[in-house]
Amino acid sequence: MNFKDLVKEQLYEGKGKKIFSTTNPDLIIAEFKDDLTAFNAQKKGNEDGKGALNCQITSLLFELLEKNGIQTHFKECLDSNHILCQKVEIIPIEVVVRNVATGSLSKRLGIQDGLELPFVLVEFYYKNDTLNDPIITDEHCKILGITQNQDDLEFLKTQARKINSILKDFFIARKLRLIDFKLEFGKLNDGSIILADEISPDSCRFWDKDSDQKLDKDVFRQDLGNVKVAYEEVLKRILSQQN
Repeated sequence: MNFKDLVKEQLYEGKGKKIFSTTNPDLIIAEFKDDLTAFNAQKKGNEDGKGALNCQITSLLFELLEKNGIQTHFKECLDSNHILCQKVEIIPIEVVVRNVATGSLSKRLGIQDGLELPFVLVEFYYKNDTLNDPIITDEHCKILGITQNQDDLEFLKTQARKINSILKDFFIARKLRLIDFKLEFGKLNDGSIILADEISPDSCRFWDKDSDQKLDKDVFRQDLGNVKVAYEEVLKRILSQQN
């Protein structure tokens, strides 16, 4: 299918993607942008080709998860920057999965940076840029009206841990440590919840298994080098050892 033949109008533009309606009301198209943002868009940049890398990485990882029993909104990769997706109602929760302490967790709780956590930590953050995406509890989700169904929240946690198990094993075989990552989920018309958004170096932290070199958006956040080179290395390792 061709992007131009399917697209109708732009519905939304976020920090890393544009979302378009299509000729099929049940499908949308996500366009991956070259823009880079950090610290709730206080730091901004642009890296030519970054969007195409995230598009390909997301496509490959969603296909991997689908093969391992995780239902996602991904349908197909249309071209270098566009994927076709099932339309969902995004749940306004960022589900953050942490295997190693770093970033905001270390700052918030004073945990040593780089410390392997004793168990997989799953946190919820409220998707609200105005409030700087604050961390929230199950009870906060109910107060905010995100859901009154505890089963939905437990499902998010369970799926996040399943996804972590699949991806962690996949990446360690490619000499990458999956430090932490952000997931978003959406609801279908029947109320079922599926994985949405993207999985890429924009939303994950990857460290080289041997050197702990950072190969993700922290390269931009911390001015550690060339973002595109880091993302290309992640893609190269994903493509290695593929069956």
